[in-house]
Amino acid sequence: MTKHKHLLVRAELNSPPKDTRFIKKWVRKLVQSIKMKMLGKPIAYYCNKEGNRGLTCVTVIETSHIAFHCWDEQDPAMLQLDVYTCSELDEDTIFKQLETFQPTKITYKYYDRENNLKLVKEK
Repeated sequence: MTKHKHLLVRAELNSPPKDTRFIKKWVRKLVQSIKMKMLGKPIAYYCNKEGNRGLTCVTVIETSHIAFHCWDEQDPAMLQLDVYTCSELDEDTIFKQLETFQPTKITYKYYDRENNLKLVKEK
């Protein structure tokens, strides 16, 4: 049976990624760690526009998605991560992968989208 789990993460980082090749590899590793299957290659871009400078990477995973947005101009850098799956999702696995970027603060909301956007957990 299909599940609909959605994790929204906001994190402050000491070591934000800036390289598109690196973040694509990181997203592939994240997909493997949550035991999902990619349906296409991750797409990543670095935006140089002042005030909006940072890295974005998205990928499609079995009728779901991962979207990674990181702004590196501010100190600490800010990350917004969106992981939507059609199966169970262990948020601790995702937080462990985020350790690569040396987070100083992580807040999140974890929703069950199958049941009227029921909030499962938050911090």
